[in-house]
Amino acid sequence: MASLGGMKPFTLIAGPCVLEDEKTALKIGRAARDVCAGLGWRYVFKASYDKANRTSIKSGRGPGIDQGLALLAVLREKLDVPVLTDVHSPEEAHKAAFFVDAIQIPAFLCRQTDLLVAAGESGVQVNVKKGQFLAPEDVDAIAEKLTVSGCKDYFITERGTSFGYHNLVVDMRGLATMREHGHRVIFDATHSVQRPGSLGGATGGDGKLAPVLARAAVAAGVDGLFIETHPDPAKSPSDGPNMIPLAQLPKILRQLNRIHEAL
Repeated sequence: MASLGGMKPFTLIAGPCVLEDEKTALKIGRAARDVCAGLGWRYVFKASYDKANRTSIKSGRGPGIDQGLALLAVLREKLDVPVLTDVHSPEEAHKAAFFVDAIQIPAFLCRQTDLLVAAGESGVQVNVKKGQFLAPEDVDAIAEKLTVSGCKDYFITERGTSFGYHNLVVDMRGLATMREHGHRVIFDATHSVQRPGSLGGATGGDGKLAPVLARAAVAAGVDGLFIETHPDPAKSPSDGPNMIPLAQLPKILRQLNRIHEAL
């Protein structure tokens, strides 16, 4: 099984927010895979089969678990890279583990004990999005739930902390704190620039600031990055305002690599 995380090599988890179609997913995955290969980074394709926490009940959620996992299995084979996707229940965690290399616990579910235990028992790697409401040291309890369930291969992803209404901030000190506590840390440049619920029936964001925060996080010494990207973010079914356009991704990753190498 492919290994995720660790400073050598640096890891990029990237892809569209939600699965759309095979053609779009392959275009994104191949572009990210190829630039990572040139940088000596490990690449993990990420996409969600279900966005279960959309702002509005009218918002699209994706193809669903059965169709989505089938497509992820195809992408895994064609891209020849590890694949990661979100799960939302213990049942989903066990089912997804047959199709992907890693499962992700969404931020709002990061303290759900039954879900974490199921993820720990799944036999695949686990990425936990740190909740917007948690202090860095609070992830120790999350890690304990995973490890006592048999998972030794996990990482924690920072995605910003709630700061009043419709805003998030990132405390770069927290990245160091979590690593000092023995956790592998990924920085989510996409969701850290969200403005939750700011568009009324949808979440807005400041995608142009994602590279800025990514540079700071790499300089702080994270183990990898999480970036959502799309050929045309304005047409993405989810999180378009926060995304880095696919055409800009290679240049941004090369800039980030120079910072990483300087460490």
